[in-house]
Amino acid sequence: MRAAVLLLLLWQGIRDAPAAQRPAPDSARAQQMLQQIQMGVSVQPDTVTVGQHFTVRVRVRAPKRAEIGFPVGPDSGAAVEAVDPKLEQGSADTSAVERTAIYRLVAWSVGPQSVTLGSLVVSLAGVDRRYAVPNMPVLVKSVRPADSTGRVPRPARDVIVAPPVLWPWIVGGLLLLALLLWMLRRRLRRRPSPLHMGRGALAEAQRDFTRIEQLALLEAGERGRYVALHIDVLREYLAARLPEAALSLTSTELLAVLRADAPVPLPRLVSVLASADLIKYANRPVSDVRARELASETRAIVESTEEAVLHRAASAVTPERAA
Repeated sequence: MRAAVLLLLLWQGIRDAPAAQRPAPDSARAQQMLQQIQMGVSVQPDTVTVGQHFTVRVRVRAPKRAEIGFPVGPDSGAAVEAVDPKLEQGSADTSAVERTAIYRLVAWSVGPQSVTLGSLVVSLAGVDRRYAVPNMPVLVKSVRPADSTGRVPRPARDVIVAPPVLWPWIVGGLLLLALLLWMLRRRLRRRPSPLHMGRGALAEAQRDFTRIEQLALLEAGERGRYVALHIDVLREYLAARLPEAALSLTSTELLAVLRADAPVPLPRLVSVLASADLIKYANRPVSDVRARELASETRAIVESTEEAVLHRAASAVTPERAA
């Protein structure tokens, strides 16, 4: 009788044992099935302009009952950024798991760029495996025309063969040098009016402002990029008009090199650059109204600087002619 009671208690203990104490299933088949993953990546279009949206699709086909975890997308602040969170779509195929992740991106640097998404994870029967998403190339073109720099290469020079007798060339060279020095002295005394120097900078800035408006960034919700592009045009104009306002300088360095007598409305420039830096680097939200105000103030600073430069140039030329 006592032996029967002990056998009954042993049977109940085995039957009521927790699931955690039972042996785990073999994962070798799951690892073998994860080697059959199929992946496809595409980009459309593969050639865009600065600020134009393009789409990258990542399609994955995995065994049935597998779970697919796609990467979030490119890091913020990189040359290629995400416009919207990724969108995932499934397939009606019941023999396997097939999902597609859609990334809507935008590029801000000119030239060949590489879209880096990272790695995705596929899980099956408790087994996880990572797969690197291939980098996709995209060519980014500038919104400015290719001939906007105004640089024309010089023609190749002919080979000059020195004659056997050198003294005539030496005498001619000395005479030519004297003539050049005389012409240079005369030119310095009659320097051309600075009114005609750098006149193309204003036209280029106005043309770039018009192209930015044609991108319709505010309608697409890209208010920060709308402001940033206006600031870039302002910096390019200042660099063309003022030699000390180099594009390599930060906003703080630029304000430091601009003296109090610079032909730039410094208080207005300080306010615009401070607001733009907060939007560009601190991700401060900006409304459509505020973005348009900053863009309008940027254009006004360009026009005010142009008027001040022309006025100073005219004032410098008048006393010189009177003398």
